[in-house]
Amino acid sequence: MLLALFALASPVHAESDPWAPFDMPWFDHVGINDGLPHSLTTALAQDQRGLVWIGSLGGLVRYDGHRMQVFTATGNTRTDLPDAYVRSLVPLSDGDMLIGTNSGGVTRFDALTNTFHAYPIGTNGTSDRKIFAMARDDKDGVWIATERGLDHLELKTGRIFPVPTGPGTSPRSFSVLQDREGNLWLGNNNGLFLRPAGSNAFVRAPRAPGNAQIESTLNDGIWTLHEDRSGRLWVGSTQSGAVYRDADGQWHAIKGFSGIQRDHERHPTVRGFMEVQPGTMWIATDGNGLLAYDPEAGSWHAISHDTAMPSSLPGDSVRALMRDHQGNIWAATDLGVARYNPTARKAFAILPSTHAEHALSNTNVRGIFVDSRRRIWLGLSGGNIDVIDLDRGVVHHLQLDGTQARRDVQAFAEMPDGIWVGTQGVARINPDTFAIEGSVIPALDARPVLHLLPDGERLMIATYDGVFRYETRKRTFTHFGNEPNDPRSLASDTVRGIARIGSDIWYVTGRGISIAANTSQNSGFLNLLNRPGDPASLPNNLASSISTDPQGGLWIGTYGGLAMMEPRSSGEPYRFSTMGLAQGLPSDNINAVESDGLGNPWVSLPNGIAMIDPSTHTVHNLGARDGLRIASYIYAASARAPDGELLFGGLGGLTVVRPTWQPPDVPDAPLAVTYAVINGHPLPFGHLPRVNESFHLGARNRSLRVDFALLDFQAPADTSYSYHMEGLDENWIEVPRGSLPSAIYTTLPHGEYTLHLRAQTHGMQPRTTEATFGVSIEPRWYETVAAMVVAGLVLLGLLIGVIQLRTLYLRKQARQLQQQIDLRTRDLLAANQRLDELASTDALTGACNRRRFMELAEDVLAQSRPGEACMALLDLDGFKQINDSYGHLAGDGVIRNVSGTILLQRREGDLVGRYGGEEFVICLPGSDLAHGMAMAECIRKAVEESHLMHDEQPITITVSIGVAVLREGETLSQWLSRADDALYEAKHNGRNRCVAAP
Repeated sequence: MLLALFALASPVHAESDPWAPFDMPWFDHVGINDGLPHSLTTALAQDQRGLVWIGSLGGLVRYDGHRMQVFTATGNTRTDLPDAYVRSLVPLSDGDMLIGTNSGGVTRFDALTNTFHAYPIGTNGTSDRKIFAMARDDKDGVWIATERGLDHLELKTGRIFPVPTGPGTSPRSFSVLQDREGNLWLGNNNGLFLRPAGSNAFVRAPRAPGNAQIESTLNDGIWTLHEDRSGRLWVGSTQSGAVYRDADGQWHAIKGFSGIQRDHERHPTVRGFMEVQPGTMWIATDGNGLLAYDPEAGSWHAISHDTAMPSSLPGDSVRALMRDHQGNIWAATDLGVARYNPTARKAFAILPSTHAEHALSNTNVRGIFVDSRRRIWLGLSGGNIDVIDLDRGVVHHLQLDGTQARRDVQAFAEMPDGIWVGTQGVARINPDTFAIEGSVIPALDARPVLHLLPDGERLMIATYDGVFRYETRKRTFTHFGNEPNDPRSLASDTVRGIARIGSDIWYVTGRGISIAANTSQNSGFLNLLNRPGDPASLPNNLASSISTDPQGGLWIGTYGGLAMMEPRSSGEPYRFSTMGLAQGLPSDNINAVESDGLGNPWVSLPNGIAMIDPSTHTVHNLGARDGLRIASYIYAASARAPDGELLFGGLGGLTVVRPTWQPPDVPDAPLAVTYAVINGHPLPFGHLPRVNESFHLGARNRSLRVDFALLDFQAPADTSYSYHMEGLDENWIEVPRGSLPSAIYTTLPHGEYTLHLRAQTHGMQPRTTEATFGVSIEPRWYETVAAMVVAGLVLLGLLIGVIQLRTLYLRKQARQLQQQIDLRTRDLLAANQRLDELASTDALTGACNRRRFMELAEDVLAQSRPGEACMALLDLDGFKQINDSYGHLAGDGVIRNVSGTILLQRREGDLVGRYGGEEFVICLPGSDLAHGMAMAECIRKAVEESHLMHDEQPITITVSIGVAVLREGETLSQWLSRADDALYEAKHNGRNRCVAAP
């Protein structure tokens, strides 16, 4: 029944944000693999120092975002819980934690001793050992709801008193809450009861006469109570849903989720409430996830586990909710803990989901287009097209058929007769009915279409074989492309994009930019190319995208960085400045560039998205704290949405960037010591020093381990840590990425030191937080000043005589020995240098010889994880024919030419070797298969486009390349063998191509 209600309930749409239906909460998960003792989590709390405590069915966890300390029930009443099933947690102001368990009563964790102190059960103790809930009073006490009554704990004295609940109540109480006015609310098995401020008697809570839904909810077992920031009281029941009472005392039902339904279907138990933001209340249910409810609109939508989205709620039984000091929302579920950062809204991702009306068909976004109706067309792999209708808040899913059914969709154009689609050939879609007409231009069915540009009734079509000009009314087309002997023809046949810049037409090609005066021009282009030695030319000929801004700026994405056109007058040459790795971008490979409304260019990269301030050239890298969830982009897919959002596509889905959105101001999170071990003994949590306090080490066993963390719990893996012991370390010591932030010192000298800790967050608003701690180490007896003075005097007397006798002799011997050493060293260095060159370099090509390459490749294999390195084998096509036709000297020249081309294309760290004869081998560390294929394709094209002249005759050179990505447990020979198999397939399939090993 509830699932049907979810479908009928109106989704919460923010009128000011048409993207709201698609911006799903992104949950980071904390589970068994992170150290939880049980997947079923039950309670959440944040202690006075900022660490999060998690209760579960199998124990209690203290968590700093990186590490967990786990407490279970092993029978030791001082160091362990009395019962592993934790139901309730209450943090205390002195740093202690109060724990309510399922069968062990209430226990208190003492932070000064790291021990547990159990309160009595029965006489002078809690009414029952089963604790349902605990809540603070307005003084220094805690209310305790148990299986057999309500109790009150005085924290100062440790005494527990039973609280009479009066007639009409059941012994079993599930929840208790004292509101701001001093009223005490009791969630009882027989309904909701109230003890007004100043009274000692409970009465049934005031009702809403005539409202059966509210009445049935308030008479049901009341499982949870919550008072929000507006003073509203929220009441959740065991099977009758939830209601709330406003600040004026009026009760309100939640449409579709209050009372027993007409068909007697029950609602899931309500376990908790949390006001995520003003106007939005999350309601935790036992079995149906979360309800996001808007009291003003009276509408809600479900947030539940989605099997297609790893970022969804991990489980649908949500037993507790908590907001931490940094604003993160935590949910304890039956499959671990979920954490949601509501301030990470600069960007968000749209992914495939079981809720197809708000999700993508697949994650491979190849093309993006915005039509005149504010609809966003996404070209996907497999012939899929998704249309995001912002005004209606839905996604329409289309599927090409026929020969275009399994082909990538990369381009769109809006024409008077419909939306034209570039895929394998061209299709057309009726924008009203979404009816698809495939293979509109049969002559192009065999060609992948990379871009479309409409010009009146004319359509310009970019392909790997040049440009086709199609007259839609006459149904005729003409073709133009690169002419090898005409430097003013199209720069390359690979045309990745076509853009109208002012009155000119710019063609973005694989070998620079070609500029035409209009779409009728077939030749005579002005070609902008990379000119070696000229920093004002394009940084790289492999161009990927182009964008302009309202202020007149022009930006070109290349595989050598972002080219920014400098101001120019008509007739002046084009000049560019470049932004790349050296200027702070994470990569030189620019896939897509898109300008926001403020004139700032945004670029998608193989390792993220970045924004550049054009006035200062400052780079701002989008990060997980901003909402970036897709880490890699390899396509030139981007667009600007109707309301100014920027869209970037890649292999991981669609990223939506809100350029003008700014997060709310929140206090800086503390950088805290969360665990410490001195001389092998852990410090109790309450004795951990705070900022500017000190560690004290005795004279024996001088070892210190300090675990620390930035307690914002936002993208812990995206935080960089370092430390520095002033007086001991010369420089900051960086904690390796992926390692736990710890500072470890052994055999420390005695003295006074200062330990500096540092955390650096990344993203659009990077922050550096530092914390300083003193370290005091006592000296041993022989390290005291008096002992050292006496020892020094004795040694001084003994050594003076020896030193004087030996000085002259040693000086003479040293001079003679030094002369011999200098002579031998020079000879050895010269000989070793020559031997290294002969032993490791191929004399013909200058690349590594096979032996040296194999040694270096073994190192890459040892340091790489599966999927993060590629091996490519390259073989010259028809090399024997070249030798036979032109001679072996020409063959040597071809090999040198290909080697030089490969060496020019490689990145720093890539390995290139001559494998034998006309074969070369390339190792690409830090590359997945997509990047490895892209690099291989670049090499293949560069070789194909190079021209070697021999005796005034041009020699055409092509190569075949096999690429294999590293697999788990694979040896170097196996890796090379798979690359060789792929090379064989490339040869077998016609040569001059790149093939990826399966």
